[in-house]
Amino acid sequence: MNARRSPQSPAALSPATATATATAVAPRYRQVRSHVLGLISSGTLVAHDRIPSENELVRTLGVSRMTVNRALRELADDGVLLRVSGVGTFVADERVHAHPLEVRNIADEVRSRGHAYSARVVTLTTLRADAALAARLGVAPDASLQHSSIVHCENGRPLQLEDRYVNPAVVPGYLKNDFTRITPYEFLVRAAPLQQAEHTVQAVMPDARLRRLLKLDADEACLLIRRRTWSDGRVVTAADLWHPGKRYELSGTFEPLA
Repeated sequence: MNARRSPQSPAALSPATATATATAVAPRYRQVRSHVLGLISSGTLVAHDRIPSENELVRTLGVSRMTVNRALRELADDGVLLRVSGVGTFVADERVHAHPLEVRNIADEVRSRGHAYSARVVTLTTLRADAALAARLGVAPDASLQHSSIVHCENGRPLQLEDRYVNPAVVPGYLKNDFTRITPYEFLVRAAPLQQAEHTVQAVMPDARLRRLLKLDADEACLLIRRRTWSDGRVVTAADLWHPGKRYELSGTFEPLA
């Protein structure tokens, strides 16, 4: 009797077979997007690096030039890539385009003023998502999340309390960082290149914890920025960024749409 051949396990698939398998479960242009985003998140490509040409991506991934062009065009529209006619396509600076608030590294913001930046870690922990957090991060209730609470300081004075929740299914290894040496921003823009961000700004009266951590006056309010960020169509993090109302402001210059 002839022995039946068992199906190959995913680990045993050749690169060509793995590509075909991925294509079977996702549109081909998303395969190209994921490949390029993977090169960026792994650090193989960094800001201002030229990405592989369309012809190289066609050969590597076994897709059509039209498919590659669509994927690169979407990544450029998302601000991940910068396409320069006649020159090539490059990894863009990690920022949100066409949005009233840029996503900036607070350490860079402080240092741009010629001041000293420092950070104090309050909490690093793993927790289960309650209903509100599950909705914010697009995960199931009780899903595992990673949480950091960090006080960012300017010349030794608290400037921001960052309460951040990260989906480890999207970005593993978040809590392994030393956040006195690297900011969450610096890790996340490498691990999950920024595609989209959402901001909500509120003025709130702080509770005792906020008042203590931010060293607020008795009658001082907080400026709260609630932020969510996406990479490759998935929510990466949700963050609550608390600032002393008397020592922090948001400002910007805008032009009307044509």
